[in-house]
Amino acid sequence: MVFMRFIGKLLLIGMLMSPATVWAAHPLITDDAGTQGKGNFQFELNGQYDSDEETVSDITVKSTGWQVGTTLSYGVIDTVDLVLTLPYQWGKVEEDGFTVYDEKGISDTVFEVKWRFFEKDGLGLALKPGITLPTGDDEKGLGTGKTGYQLFFIGSQEVAPWAFHLNLGYIGNENKVDEEKNIWHASLATTYDVVENLKIVGNIGVEKNPDKAANNDPAFILGGLIYSITENLDIDCGVKYGLTSSETDMSVLAGMSFRF
Repeated sequence: MVFMRFIGKLLLIGMLMSPATVWAAHPLITDDAGTQGKGNFQFELNGQYDSDEETVSDITVKSTGWQVGTTLSYGVIDTVDLVLTLPYQWGKVEEDGFTVYDEKGISDTVFEVKWRFFEKDGLGLALKPGITLPTGDDEKGLGTGKTGYQLFFIGSQEVAPWAFHLNLGYIGNENKVDEEKNIWHASLATTYDVVENLKIVGNIGVEKNPDKAANNDPAFILGGLIYSITENLDIDCGVKYGLTSSETDMSVLAGMSFRF
Protein backbone atom coordinates (compact mmCIF):
# COMPACT_ATOMS: atom_id res chain seq x y z
CA MET A 1 0.00 0.00 0.00
CA VAL A 2 1.08 3.59 -0.56
CA PHE A 3 1.52 4.36 3.13
CA MET A 4 3.84 1.42 3.78
CA ARG A 5 5.82 2.09 0.62
CA PHE A 6 6.66 5.58 1.74
CA ILE A 7 7.28 4.64 5.34
CA GLY A 8 9.87 2.31 3.85
CA LYS A 9 11.25 5.20 1.84
CA LEU A 10 11.45 7.31 4.98
CA LEU A 11 13.45 4.53 6.62
CA LEU A 12 15.72 4.53 3.59
CA ILE A 13 16.26 8.27 3.88
CA GLY A 14 17.34 7.84 7.50
CA MET A 15 19.63 4.94 6.73
CA LEU A 16 21.37 6.61 3.83
CA MET A 17 21.77 9.97 5.42
CA SER A 18 22.88 8.90 8.87
CA PRO A 19 26.35 8.24 7.45
CA ALA A 20 26.59 11.89 6.56
CA THR A 21 26.73 12.48 10.32
CA VAL A 22 29.37 9.79 10.70
CA TRP A 23 31.97 10.54 8.09
CA ALA A 24 34.80 13.02 7.97
CA ALA A 25 34.83 16.39 6.20
CA HIS A 26 31.11 17.07 6.56
CA PRO A 27 29.06 17.93 4.49
CA LEU A 28 30.64 15.23 2.30
CA ILE A 29 29.13 11.75 2.36
CA THR A 30 32.45 10.28 1.20
CA ASP A 31 35.09 9.82 3.90
CA ASP A 32 38.79 10.63 3.59
CA ALA A 33 41.70 8.43 4.68
CA GLY A 34 42.94 10.86 7.34
CA THR A 35 43.08 9.97 11.04
CA GLN A 36 43.21 12.13 14.16
CA GLY A 37 46.64 11.09 15.47
CA LYS A 38 47.45 9.40 18.76
CA GLY A 39 45.65 10.92 21.76
CA ASN A 40 43.65 13.44 19.71
CA PHE A 41 39.87 13.87 19.71
CA GLN A 42 37.41 15.30 17.21
CA PHE A 43 33.83 16.22 18.12
CA GLU A 44 31.28 16.78 15.35
CA LEU A 45 27.77 18.20 15.54
CA ASN A 46 25.91 17.92 12.24
CA GLY A 47 22.36 18.67 11.18
CA GLN A 48 20.36 17.87 8.07
CA TYR A 49 16.92 18.68 6.66
CA ASP A 50 15.42 16.33 4.02
CA SER A 51 12.51 16.98 1.67
CA ASP A 52 10.96 14.60 -0.86
CA GLU A 53 7.72 14.56 -2.85
CA GLU A 54 6.26 11.82 -5.05
CA THR A 55 2.96 11.08 -6.76
CA VAL A 56 1.81 7.48 -6.79
CA SER A 57 -1.64 6.35 -7.98
CA ASP A 58 -2.73 10.02 -8.07
CA ILE A 59 -1.79 10.44 -4.40
CA THR A 60 0.81 13.11 -3.57
CA VAL A 61 3.11 11.93 -0.81
CA LYS A 62 5.44 14.42 0.87
CA SER A 63 8.20 13.27 3.23
CA THR A 64 10.21 15.65 5.41
CA GLY A 65 12.67 15.04 8.17
CA TRP A 66 15.38 16.42 10.40
CA GLN A 67 18.50 14.64 11.60
CA VAL A 68 21.07 15.65 14.20
CA GLY A 69 24.19 13.59 14.74
CA THR A 70 26.96 13.86 17.30
CA THR A 71 30.19 12.06 16.48
CA LEU A 72 33.26 11.59 18.69
CA SER A 73 36.52 10.32 17.15
CA TYR A 74 39.61 9.33 19.13
CA GLY A 75 43.08 8.51 17.84
CA VAL A 76 44.19 5.31 19.56
CA ILE A 77 47.47 5.45 17.63
CA ASP A 78 48.54 7.67 14.75
CA THR A 79 46.93 5.40 12.16
CA VAL A 80 43.82 4.13 14.00
CA ASP A 81 40.70 6.02 15.10
CA LEU A 82 37.69 4.90 17.11
CA VAL A 83 34.47 6.62 15.99
CA LEU A 84 31.13 6.70 17.82
CA THR A 85 28.01 8.37 16.38
CA LEU A 86 24.78 9.02 18.27
CA PRO A 87 21.94 10.16 15.94
CA TYR A 88 18.55 11.71 16.57
CA GLN A 89 15.93 12.05 13.87
CA TRP A 90 12.43 13.23 13.16
CA GLY A 91 10.31 12.24 10.18
CA LYS A 92 6.91 13.18 8.81
CA VAL A 93 4.88 11.78 5.89
CA GLU A 94 1.78 13.39 4.41
CA GLU A 95 -0.61 11.92 1.83
CA ASP A 96 -2.59 14.62 0.01
CA GLY A 97 -2.01 16.93 2.97
CA PHE A 98 -3.02 14.41 5.66
CA THR A 99 -0.35 13.30 8.12
CA VAL A 100 0.05 9.51 8.14
CA TYR A 101 3.39 9.32 9.95
CA ASP A 102 5.06 11.61 12.47
CA GLU A 103 7.77 10.22 14.73
CA LYS A 104 10.98 11.38 16.37
CA GLY A 105 13.64 9.89 18.57
CA ILE A 106 17.07 8.32 18.83
CA SER A 107 18.08 6.32 15.77
CA ASP A 108 20.61 3.47 15.50
CA THR A 109 24.06 4.07 17.00
CA VAL A 110 27.16 3.51 14.85
CA PHE A 111 30.59 2.40 16.12
CA GLU A 112 33.51 2.32 13.66
CA VAL A 113 37.26 1.81 13.51
CA LYS A 114 39.30 3.58 10.84
CA TRP A 115 42.71 2.13 10.02
CA ARG A 116 44.99 4.04 7.66
CA PHE A 117 47.30 1.29 6.43
CA PHE A 118 49.20 3.19 3.72
CA GLU A 119 50.43 6.77 3.25
CA LYS A 120 52.98 8.05 0.73
CA ASP A 121 53.36 11.04 -1.61
CA GLY A 122 49.90 12.39 -0.82
CA LEU A 123 48.18 9.02 -1.27
CA GLY A 124 46.36 7.53 1.71
CA LEU A 125 44.53 4.20 1.92
CA ALA A 126 42.31 3.09 4.79
CA LEU A 127 39.79 0.48 5.89
CA LYS A 128 36.80 1.34 8.04
CA PRO A 129 34.79 -1.54 9.56
CA GLY A 130 31.83 -0.76 11.75
CA ILE A 131 28.71 -2.03 13.48
CA THR A 132 25.26 -0.48 13.81
CA LEU A 133 23.53 -1.02 17.14
CA PRO A 134 19.70 -1.15 17.17
CA THR A 135 19.13 1.70 19.60
CA GLY A 136 16.31 3.18 17.49
CA ASP A 137 12.70 2.00 17.75
CA ASP A 138 12.12 -0.02 14.56
CA GLU A 139 8.35 -0.06 15.15
CA LYS A 140 8.38 3.73 14.85
CA GLY A 141 10.61 3.71 11.76
CA LEU A 142 13.64 4.99 13.68
CA GLY A 143 15.91 1.97 13.25
CA THR A 144 16.41 -1.45 11.70
CA GLY A 145 15.71 -3.52 14.80
CA LYS A 146 18.86 -5.63 14.40
CA THR A 147 22.62 -5.24 14.74
CA GLY A 148 24.19 -4.51 11.35
CA TYR A 149 27.74 -4.26 10.08
CA GLN A 150 29.74 -2.60 7.33
CA LEU A 151 33.18 -2.37 5.76
CA PHE A 152 34.51 0.51 3.64
CA PHE A 153 37.66 0.91 1.59
CA ILE A 154 38.85 4.54 1.48
CA GLY A 155 41.35 6.08 -0.89
CA SER A 156 42.54 9.70 -0.79
CA GLN A 157 44.95 11.58 -3.07
CA GLU A 158 46.13 15.11 -2.37
CA VAL A 159 47.45 17.23 -5.24
CA ALA A 160 47.37 20.74 -3.77
CA PRO A 161 45.12 22.67 -3.95
CA TRP A 162 42.97 19.64 -4.83
CA ALA A 163 42.13 16.48 -2.89
CA PHE A 164 40.22 13.47 -4.18
CA HIS A 165 38.50 10.71 -2.21
CA LEU A 166 37.00 7.34 -3.16
CA ASN A 167 34.77 5.10 -1.02
CA LEU A 168 33.76 1.54 -1.88
CA GLY A 169 31.70 -0.20 0.75
CA TYR A 170 29.54 -3.12 1.79
CA ILE A 171 26.74 -2.81 4.35
CA GLY A 172 25.21 -5.84 6.04
CA ASN A 173 21.75 -4.36 6.45
CA GLU A 174 20.29 -6.74 9.02
CA ASN A 175 16.73 -5.58 9.67
CA LYS A 176 13.17 -6.41 10.71
CA VAL A 177 11.47 -4.39 7.95
CA ASP A 178 11.96 -6.76 4.99
CA GLU A 179 14.70 -4.77 3.28
CA GLU A 180 17.64 -6.02 1.24
CA LYS A 181 20.41 -7.22 3.53
CA ASN A 182 23.34 -6.84 1.13
CA ILE A 183 23.97 -3.20 0.25
CA TRP A 184 26.91 -1.83 -1.76
CA HIS A 185 28.10 1.78 -1.85
CA ALA A 186 30.34 3.73 -4.24
CA SER A 187 31.11 7.45 -4.09
CA LEU A 188 33.65 10.06 -5.16
CA ALA A 189 34.43 13.44 -3.60
CA THR A 190 36.77 16.32 -4.21
CA THR A 191 37.82 19.42 -2.28
CA TYR A 192 39.52 22.57 -3.56
CA ASP A 193 41.28 25.21 -1.46
CA VAL A 194 39.81 28.47 -2.77
CA VAL A 195 41.68 30.70 -0.35
CA GLU A 196 43.28 30.12 3.02
CA ASN A 197 40.84 28.39 5.40
CA LEU A 198 38.06 27.99 2.76
CA LYS A 199 37.32 24.86 0.72
CA ILE A 200 34.76 24.14 -1.98
CA VAL A 201 33.60 20.52 -1.87
CA GLY A 202 31.74 18.26 -4.29
CA ASN A 203 30.44 14.72 -4.01
CA ILE A 204 28.64 12.15 -6.14
CA GLY A 205 27.61 8.62 -5.24
CA VAL A 206 25.23 5.70 -5.56
CA GLU A 207 24.12 2.92 -3.22
CA LYS A 208 22.12 -0.29 -3.62
CA ASN A 209 18.45 0.34 -2.86
CA PRO A 210 17.32 -1.60 0.24
CA ASP A 211 13.75 -1.57 -1.11
CA LYS A 212 13.35 -4.98 -2.77
CA ALA A 213 10.61 -3.67 -5.08
CA ALA A 214 12.54 -0.62 -6.28
CA ASN A 215 13.47 -0.28 -9.95
CA ASN A 216 16.47 2.01 -9.45
CA ASP A 217 19.19 2.77 -6.91
CA PRO A 218 19.48 6.07 -5.00
CA ALA A 219 22.16 8.33 -6.48
CA PHE A 220 23.09 11.84 -5.37
CA ILE A 221 25.18 14.90 -6.15
CA LEU A 222 26.31 17.34 -3.46
CA GLY A 223 28.07 20.69 -3.25
CA GLY A 224 29.19 22.72 -0.27
CA LEU A 225 31.74 24.76 1.64
CA ILE A 226 34.04 24.14 4.60
CA TYR A 227 35.46 27.13 6.48
CA SER A 228 38.17 26.84 9.16
CA ILE A 229 37.54 29.48 11.81
CA THR A 230 40.68 28.35 13.62
CA GLU A 231 43.15 25.52 13.13
CA ASN A 232 40.92 23.25 15.25
CA LEU A 233 37.40 24.53 14.49
CA ASP A 234 35.55 24.09 11.18
CA ILE A 235 32.03 24.97 10.10
CA ASP A 236 30.37 23.71 6.94
CA CYS A 237 27.23 23.77 4.82
CA GLY A 238 26.02 21.96 1.74
CA VAL A 239 23.09 21.02 -0.47
CA LYS A 240 22.45 17.50 -1.76
CA TYR A 241 20.17 16.62 -4.69
CA GLY A 242 18.76 13.30 -5.79
CA LEU A 243 19.75 12.07 -9.24
CA THR A 244 17.25 9.19 -9.24
CA SER A 245 13.63 8.96 -8.09
CA SER A 246 14.53 6.72 -5.15
CA GLU A 247 16.91 9.32 -3.68
CA THR A 248 15.70 12.18 -1.50
CA ASP A 249 14.83 15.17 -3.69
CA MET A 250 16.85 17.67 -1.65
CA SER A 251 18.78 17.83 1.61
CA VAL A 252 20.31 20.84 3.33
CA LEU A 253 23.30 20.09 5.56
CA ALA A 254 25.23 22.12 8.13
CA GLY A 255 27.71 21.25 10.83
CA MET A 256 30.79 21.97 12.87
CA SER A 257 33.82 19.98 13.99
CA PHE A 258 36.17 20.72 16.87
CA ARG A 259 39.54 19.00 17.36
CA PHE A 260 41.30 18.85 20.74
